[in-house]
Amino acid sequence: MLMKTKTVALILAFITSVLGVTTGVLAAGKATAKSAAPKVAAPATKPELKVDRTPISELKSNVVTSYADSLEGIRPAVVSVYSSKIVRQQVPEFLRQYGLKGSEQKQSGLGSGVIIAANGYIITNNHVVEEADEVKVRLSDDREFTAKVIGTDPKTDVAVIKIEAENLPAATLADSSKLRVGDVVFAIGNPLGVGQTVTMGIVSATNRRVRILDEVHGYEDFIQTDAAINQGNSGGALIDARGRLIGINSAIISTSSGNIGIGFAIPINLASSIMHSLIETGTVSRGYLGITTEVVDADIAESYGLKRDVRGVIITELKPADGPAAKAGMKSEDIIIAVNDQPVTTTEDFRLIVAQTPPETKITLKYIRDGKTDTKEVVLGKMQEDGMPDGELLPGVTVSPLTAELRKELRIDDRVEGLMITDVAETSPFREVLPPGAVIEQLNHTPATDLASAKLALRDGNNLIHYFFRGARRIIIINNVR
Repeated sequence: MLMKTKTVALILAFITSVLGVTTGVLAAGKATAKSAAPKVAAPATKPELKVDRTPISELKSNVVTSYADSLEGIRPAVVSVYSSKIVRQQVPEFLRQYGLKGSEQKQSGLGSGVIIAANGYIITNNHVVEEADEVKVRLSDDREFTAKVIGTDPKTDVAVIKIEAENLPAATLADSSKLRVGDVVFAIGNPLGVGQTVTMGIVSATNRRVRILDEVHGYEDFIQTDAAINQGNSGGALIDARGRLIGINSAIISTSSGNIGIGFAIPINLASSIMHSLIETGTVSRGYLGITTEVVDADIAESYGLKRDVRGVIITELKPADGPAAKAGMKSEDIIIAVNDQPVTTTEDFRLIVAQTPPETKITLKYIRDGKTDTKEVVLGKMQEDGMPDGELLPGVTVSPLTAELRKELRIDDRVEGLMITDVAETSPFREVLPPGAVIEQLNHTPATDLASAKLALRDGNNLIHYFFRGARRIIIINNVR
């Protein structure tokens, strides 16, 4: 009994001691929590995730196992284009008196083309047939024809050639403005001369401007694709998954002269408008406003008291003074934000929209002046083929006004004023003495301010010309016989 009592007592003492300690710990814990209670953040709102756990094999979509049927109709419309030209080595004038003549060498080129009409019209790249003495076309059935160059447009890299044949397979054109990034596309052409080849990819981007045509002051609005494009693909077809023509393959960007998945095609909407003009007139007629512009960014918008998100182009110069924009009442520092309700965000956008509009067309400019939005109707003038309102000053010598845009691009000093030589024909008697890119400042001591006054200053016989070229001024005398 004593043992039981002692055992019970020990157990009770143990329980008591444990409870006492436990109670003390709990109390201490409460006291500590009360004296230094940390701030508890409100529970974060759980993100609402959009989840679809359906296996891709069970999604409602048609699994495409082949595009052969889509390609079958257009493949015969894609042709190989072979060009050749005779290159003559130039001999200095002082050696010609001794009867020395330059040697001749034949150069060959390879590209592709797309038949766009059953009676033999083919669209290709300008650089495929440029300055060619002979152009041949080989069809998919191995028939070969000599082609005639109908017209070329270096500013968009589009050319049209024609072969004498009927009932040819012709491509169906799509609306390239409806392309979306991610659309499946195919490039068809004759890369590296291996024969007709089809490669597959997607539209990587649209409205790309990559300065490929800067040398000719060109108009760029490329479709970018990762479908493999290599040398020889130029002028070939870029088609959609339904076999419709959406672009003309034109260029690649590469560190190795081979495909690395960055290829560019001219949208068929742009190419076809150039094509129609070349077929109808042999030239390209572009609209002209007579202004130079700069892009309006957030800082410029704010400096004019506008919201920082306002975008457009600001008029920096109206030249000539009687140009279409000036006649309509547009002023320097007007900010153009839309053309025919089509928003304008860059100078390239604006330039392309105007150039694609035929001359004598009435357009509506939406602009901001002194913080107020207004509109004006302007009748477009005509741009000459080389991209500026210009003309022939001397036989084979084409000149253009020196605009602010050209001055900036070619880094010409602000003190230089005159007419820029934009082209000198191979047959021109002045080819050796008047280089393209030179700025004629004076003719017979008369400032060359415009083409009309420069022509009046010319006379039969010797003419004194002051011109600026590559950072230096030069004086020459030319003999002009009318």
